[in-house]
Amino acid sequence: MSPVPHPPQPSSLPPSSAPTEPEPQPQQIPQHYNRPHAKPARKPILRLELRDLSSPGTQSFLRLLHASTALQEAVNTVLHCLYAHRPAHCIPPTRSVTLILRSMGGVAYTTGLDIDDDHKEIHFSTDYIESIPEGKLKEEMRGVIVHEMVHCWQWNALGTAPGGLIEGIADWVRLKAGLGPPHWRRHADGNWDSGYERTGYFLEWLEGKYGEDVVRRINEELQHCRYEEEDFWSKCCGKHVKSLWEEYRESLGGGKDGNDTDGPAE
Repeated sequence: MSPVPHPPQPSSLPPSSAPTEPEPQPQQIPQHYNRPHAKPARKPILRLELRDLSSPGTQSFLRLLHASTALQEAVNTVLHCLYAHRPAHCIPPTRSVTLILRSMGGVAYTTGLDIDDDHKEIHFSTDYIESIPEGKLKEEMRGVIVHEMVHCWQWNALGTAPGGLIEGIADWVRLKAGLGPPHWRRHADGNWDSGYERTGYFLEWLEGKYGEDVVRRINEELQHCRYEEEDFWSKCCGKHVKSLWEEYRESLGGGKDGNDTDGPAE
């Protein structure tokens, strides 16, 4: 009778003379973001999908960020900024967030699955990641992830809210997280709902004027009702948004060049 063969053993890796890169260390999450006052009814599943491991953008991401920490940090930041001291039923029922790194045009976008919108996908361009200077890369990737994570958790007035307000809230959260890029400026030209950092800085100004809860109230008002501009802003701030925008412009000197003297330097 033949003896029972031993199970196969994995081969050991040969020694390498090439220098090894240290594994990315988890970022230090600020204490107030690490333990948000608001918690969703269920903890979301966080996933990472890599379409091309060989792309320089993917390799830079894996080298500089600890994916699970970066995603959880972004979730905690959003919940803290938009839902602090709010009960769980005020928070969207997002069940999962998948970060997908892939080659595409643009920077990033967020979408929900057609079959179930509570499952979100953040698509992040590896081409864009590859184009960022090394010295700015880590903070820019974190900032983009936080911005897109807001779209996984914010309300949108049943799909009727202005796109500029939706994007402005996302950049306001990015500002609150200390991840605004150095080229951002406060703009006094254009409209309040031009979106992104222009609206984000406007919301920051509203926060200083009406208290730190004002953007949470704005987001909360977007939960159940359709967006009607005059009624919406009167309820949130007691004034029409056009009047508020004019006050904001005056606070910047009413300049038309779009630059604020106390903005960050290039």
